[in-house]
Amino acid sequence: MKITAQVEYGLRIMVRITRCTDEKGISIPQLSEAEGLSVNYVAKLTRLLRIEGLINSTRGHMGGYVLAKPAAAITVNDTLKALSGKLFDKKFCDSHAGIMRLCTNSVDCSIRSLWSMMQATLDNLLDKVTMADMIKNEKDVSGVLLNIIEAKANEFKN
Repeated sequence: MKITAQVEYGLRIMVRITRCTDEKGISIPQLSEAEGLSVNYVAKLTRLLRIEGLINSTRGHMGGYVLAKPAAAITVNDTLKALSGKLFDKKFCDSHAGIMRLCTNSVDCSIRSLWSMMQATLDNLLDKVTMADMIKNEKDVSGVLLNIIEAKANEFKN
């Protein structure tokens, strides 16, 4: 499993937009320069994020991009799904049947169980991490993640 460049750069752009304090937002050229990406690639990523309702563009010559909602209301999972979709969804099996109409394992599939559990575990974590969390420093973000994992472990104990 790989994290794609689109996911990495798109999340970095979301963090930049979240950190921006200018009410007009941050422009594509500014994002391009700050992240070392081409203007066209930044335009593509901001378009995906805008279509999904995570960011809004501000008009005018000096316009840019701002969050569409408060940072605490946008999860990392929202951002990742906007950039690449889910790792696994129920339609996955339909598109991986090989040369047959139905997958040979469509009735009893241990692999489907694995992918489903991985997706549920990722969703459980990423739905709790917000863009407000992501503008903290690395140590503090690690603490947020650890707290989420510990809380989930405590749920299982009780």
